[in-house]
Amino acid sequence: MTGRDTGVRDGSPRSDGKRWVGAAVPRREDPRLLRGRGRFIDDVQLSGMLHAGFVRSTVAHGRILDIDLSAVREVEGVVAAYTAEDLDLGDIVALLDRPPEEFAPTAMPILAKEKVRFVGEPVAVVIARDPYSVEDGIEAAVATYEPFGAVVSEETAFAADAPLVHEEAPGNVLLDVSMFDTPGVDTAFEAAESGPGCVVEVVTRSGRQNALPLETRGVVASWDDRDDQLLVQTCTQVPHQVRTVLARSLRVPERTVRVTVPDMGGGFGQKCVVGREEIAVAAAARKLDRPVKWIEDRREALTAAFLAREQRYRTRAAFDAEGRITALDVDVVCDMGAYSCYPFTAGIEPLMASAEMPGVYQVPAYRVRGRAITSNKAPTAPYRGVSRPQYVMAMERVMERAARELGIDPVEIRRRNVITEFPYTGVNNVTYDPGTYRESLDLAEATLRDEGWYEFRERAAAEGRHIGIGYCCFSERTGYGSDAFAKRKMQVVPGFDVSEIRMDTTGSVVVTSGTMNHGQSHETTLAQIVADRLGLDLDKVKLRQGDTERIAYGWGTFASRSVTIGGSAVSVAARRLGELLCTIAAHLLKTRPDNVRLDGDGGVVQTDDPAQRVSFEDIADVAYLRSHLLPKGVEPTLTATASFDVAGDGTFSNATHAVVVEADPGTGQIKILRYACVEDCGVVIHPQVVDGQCRGGIAQGIAGALFEEVTYADNGEPSAASFIDYLVPTATEIPDITVTHLETPCAFTESGAKGAGEGGTIGAPAAVLNAINDALRHTGVELDTTPVHPQTVLAALDAARSPQLSSREEATTPS
Repeated sequence: MTGRDTGVRDGSPRSDGKRWVGAAVPRREDPRLLRGRGRFIDDVQLSGMLHAGFVRSTVAHGRILDIDLSAVREVEGVVAAYTAEDLDLGDIVALLDRPPEEFAPTAMPILAKEKVRFVGEPVAVVIARDPYSVEDGIEAAVATYEPFGAVVSEETAFAADAPLVHEEAPGNVLLDVSMFDTPGVDTAFEAAESGPGCVVEVVTRSGRQNALPLETRGVVASWDDRDDQLLVQTCTQVPHQVRTVLARSLRVPERTVRVTVPDMGGGFGQKCVVGREEIAVAAAARKLDRPVKWIEDRREALTAAFLAREQRYRTRAAFDAEGRITALDVDVVCDMGAYSCYPFTAGIEPLMASAEMPGVYQVPAYRVRGRAITSNKAPTAPYRGVSRPQYVMAMERVMERAARELGIDPVEIRRRNVITEFPYTGVNNVTYDPGTYRESLDLAEATLRDEGWYEFRERAAAEGRHIGIGYCCFSERTGYGSDAFAKRKMQVVPGFDVSEIRMDTTGSVVVTSGTMNHGQSHETTLAQIVADRLGLDLDKVKLRQGDTERIAYGWGTFASRSVTIGGSAVSVAARRLGELLCTIAAHLLKTRPDNVRLDGDGGVVQTDDPAQRVSFEDIADVAYLRSHLLPKGVEPTLTATASFDVAGDGTFSNATHAVVVEADPGTGQIKILRYACVEDCGVVIHPQVVDGQCRGGIAQGIAGALFEEVTYADNGEPSAASFIDYLVPTATEIPDITVTHLETPCAFTESGAKGAGEGGTIGAPAAVLNAINDALRHTGVELDTTPVHPQTVLAALDAARSPQLSSREEATTPS
């Protein structure tokens, strides 16, 4: 199923026969944003507004002996300063329904009390008339700690004498789950070790990263006496969850809290969990009865915001003589930092990896152990991809190693193992819907061969240059419904989404969604779906998001769910509105309801006599202004609501990335010469938007492969407090990226779309790392850790040369 299907099924094509879905229409957000007329959190200015900042821990692990704010309160311009005891807020607690031996729940206080667990943890909040006075107040705070030893690595976390980050987490383990241990694992390994096949073992590691949205976190909170409500304006991907946690923390009814989100400059998952600062600021605003604003500075964003990615995989795989994998045995350890994030918990990374690691490959026997450890580092949130870049890298390194051991071409060994018949239920009890795993792999290889990169590699080798070619073949589950999240035994189970659509007297519609746009062009893409469903001009559709008063509950935007689930909800709501319009139109045309249809041009026609037509404006005029003409039983509104959830295991996008790199043995620098992506995300709603998602994701994946990393000193001090230390690639380091689309429509989403938000990030680290290893293979160097810094390459080359140097020295040394 690889042809283009760009139509919304059961939609209403326009009178010219075209559809909005599949068209690269101008993005509706662009004029406002490009002209500087967007409204972000820092643009919000309220009368009498105060400013907030946080006193943060300077030690990674220790007991709080005293937080003295007396001098703070004397600083000119400071209005108030509060510790945890002053605000008396409830903790944030994320839970799994798992037994104590599998999961250790821990509480994250809004402001640290009794103990601090990472450098940058907030211990007090300072409120002042302007940001400068806030900084002066923070400097006047005196915090006294009794330092403890810091847990900064897997080795220190598991050490017998390791200090405990949380007393309720013995051994510094937050989660320890063996989700699969299927029959036949040991037998397969024994057969591969004694027979003509092979067993390979790879230990892969990924560095800790910052999601680095362009707009840092921020909040403006104010109390509204008229509505008896706390208005919290914040940049979050999950406004309803912020409302829920905030209400619980303040111990107030949810109706007294309203969360709204203006324009947002990126999130990438860092903003899909509930943070502490917005709750502290909201509590201060309520206490002072004054608007309060907090904007995170870049130092805070780099050291104290949610981080991601630090993981280790020990992967053993058995292969038969033909290169087919027969068993997989994996041990996963994810460093989740100081606290569990809400609502996903510290289990999100190891549970994701454990459930989905077989990916695109047919694995007959599977054993996995997944652990989340706690450390004295900033906590982890589900950054774009959520373990998939890491477990895909582990699987792809296994494929490369087995190909070398068995003398099989690296692309060919993937062909022999990828899933080709669908639906396919894997050893992990996940059912994969139809995709183009083999087709994308073949096309990616053909692209590099047709362009002559294989010949170029051989010519360059003769000239002494180090050129390598690498691939990554993977899938991305994008339709996580309630069933999929429930399998993780989350106490808070995301999944469904809700939409409401309302038509006014002009025939225009306003559609609401529980998803949250932060760069994905929802104002355009969701409007395209609605316009096709109703047969409206795109200009007559307006999307509203990011307001907890408009939707009863929504789960926001993460995990590529916006089009698959949110888009399906708006499509169903639009269909129901269309049915209502047809019911009223049939009554006005004096014909049967089954004898009318939407005409694709903003009206309803009589099927057996298309000359008989009534426009949406005429129907709306009756519905609102002449309701006595409505048919019996029809209420005088043109409104429809719908929810949508994906049953079962969801839907899977897939892709293959193909990369050509050059490694400079003198400097250790890696240069990407060619990057090709062949992806299948089902029906493409807006080609340019999808291409942008792919390229942006690949850029972030390259960043993780070659540049970005947060490291910690032994005392828990983070290395990266500015962009001098945290290396972010620029446009110079990101190559031109070609994106080729295959389309396998999803059978159970309304538009046939599968989602495309995270795929680019998932495939890039493995593809780049494989290309680097191909470039360096003749030197004996093999790397299994990202990011690959220049010094990493140079050290590996020196280590590979040292045995040869030692042998030559021994041969020339007189006896």
